[in-house]
Amino acid sequence: MSIWTRITEALQALANGESLAHVFDLLRTPPERSVAFTIAVIALSAKMAKADGLVTRDEVTAFREVFQIPPEEEPNAARVFNLARQDVAGFEDYAARIARMFDGAPETLCDLMEGLFHIAMADGIYHPNEDAFLERVAEIFGLPQRHFRALRARFVPEALPDPWSVLGVTADMPMKEIRAVWRQMVRDCHPDRMQARGVPKEAVLLAEKRLKDINRAWEEISAARAS
Repeated sequence: MSIWTRITEALQALANGESLAHVFDLLRTPPERSVAFTIAVIALSAKMAKADGLVTRDEVTAFREVFQIPPEEEPNAARVFNLARQDVAGFEDYAARIARMFDGAPETLCDLMEGLFHIAMADGIYHPNEDAFLERVAEIFGLPQRHFRALRARFVPEALPDPWSVLGVTADMPMKEIRAVWRQMVRDCHPDRMQARGVPKEAVLLAEKRLKDINRAWEEISAARAS
């Protein structure tokens, strides 16, 4: 059964009168967690669209890149998006429910933040309201500020990324410790680990981009230390 078939089943629950927030609460365990992850990205993306005032074609394309929606399932994805956009609940309510849904899984919440950053940057503009939105979501998710800054450094050109921020390390750390951080981040990018966290297999672009970013950061740090 595909993730989009399971999303269709979740939508049936919505059609039967359940709220989107309640559907989140029903999707706590695998394999439903991958459904919940996708719905969470759609829902928060819909809420984030209000931050800069419009949904662009580039943002829709970015979502397609990550989740590879089959043509026959596009109406289902659009319906979830529209439900989230029209719902009276604020984004903080959604973020809090998602945080509870993935309680004890900070890596999954970080994966979700990556998806939101990818979509936010799709039009090439990082709006101040989007920054405020994402920083607040990260706060609700319980992600440390350094993790949020590392994500922003990787995705936002204006953030003046440096390799230390990307890896979340400091320049005074021993090379052995930095290497250990880098290796752990590489391991965490493995598709099997991401799927175990609840990230759908369709979201391979997130892992590919993360792996390129952390390897580039490691190479820059290694070269700096060798000079």
